[in-house]
Amino acid sequence: MTRWNPFKEMDELSDRLSSLWGVSPTRFTNGGESTTAGWTPRVDVVEDENEYLIKADLPAVEKKDVKVSVEDGVLTVSGERSSEKKEDGKTLHRIERVYGSFTRRFNVPEDVDATKVKAEHQNGVLEIHLPKSPESKPKLIDVKVN
Repeated sequence: MTRWNPFKEMDELSDRLSSLWGVSPTRFTNGGESTTAGWTPRVDVVEDENEYLIKADLPAVEKKDVKVSVEDGVLTVSGERSSEKKEDGKTLHRIERVYGSFTRRFNVPEDVDATKVKAEHQNGVLEIHLPKSPESKPKLIDVKVN
């Protein structure tokens, strides 16, 4: 069962409307994540028994232009997508892609070993691995029956 959060639905509706107008939302939320950017990369967050995995879509963003850090329980992903240079003899008729800097922040769960966070950047996707500490993993206890 999931708790209904009307503010989350309003944020999602706002995001959809913003994308129709070609504007990236800029907002702060207290739901474990804050977003500030000229554009906002979309992410998936997945958990398994060993780690949390964050996958961020960063098309046309080079590895050298991405920074990942963990400080005081907050994971920060920031970077910049550079605009294409105008070439002589070419006329731009439409520009829909957004360029500029971005920042995404995520609260790191308490069961993450922040010293072992790893990030990989391939084919326009940034994968951040947040391994769980061994102490936080459930342990099976053998119960003997007499």
